[in-house]
Amino acid sequence: MKFFIDTANLEQIKEANDLGVLDGVTTNPSLMAKEGVKGEENILNHYKAICELVDGDVSAEVLSTDFEGMIKEGEELAKLHEQIVVKVPCTKDGIKAIKYFSDKKIRTNCTLVFSTGQALLAAKAGATYVSPFVGRLDDISTDGIELIRQIVDMYGYYEFDTQVLAASIRHTMHIVQCVEAGADVATCPLSAIVGLLNHPLTDKGLAQFVADAKKMN
Repeated sequence: MKFFIDTANLEQIKEANDLGVLDGVTTNPSLMAKEGVKGEENILNHYKAICELVDGDVSAEVLSTDFEGMIKEGEELAKLHEQIVVKVPCTKDGIKAIKYFSDKKIRTNCTLVFSTGQALLAAKAGATYVSPFVGRLDDISTDGIELIRQIVDMYGYYEFDTQVLAASIRHTMHIVQCVEAGADVATCPLSAIVGLLNHPLTDKGLAQFVADAKKMN
């Protein structure tokens, strides 16, 4: 499974990349705003800076909600860097835009997906990635991981090329569950990725090794 980091924070992206396990980055308007990135030129430059930090795909989201606006923004984003994947919401105009981009060989990430029906339409339109939001479904007492499993099964049965990118990952256990569900990608906060390293037996064993090593001096 691929690891993407879900942030617009350059320091966190660098830290995750330095671990040697990072495969890409996802961002959205909320994450950009959190980092104080405002204005079209600054946003575009920030995407360029992210692309310079990593080797993998970088999802850059359109801000328009209408077809024409999505196309204009998406084509501009795609020209920024070969690593850019245009992130498009799963709406009627969004699906139309994904089909347009697919025909133009522009890669896409269909975001805000909350059902197998939405994932089906995204795949048929030619989306490169589809992003079901695990945590937000859990927030309303719906099983987000089960949706991942259903989409993975559907794509496998119908042999769609679209990759399942599990989004809205809240914690380390979500990552483990996404592995079990067969997700192609999980996009996570840095804390969730680093959390995979945590185990009390590792800490206990290392402390013992260090203590024993001191006895050898």
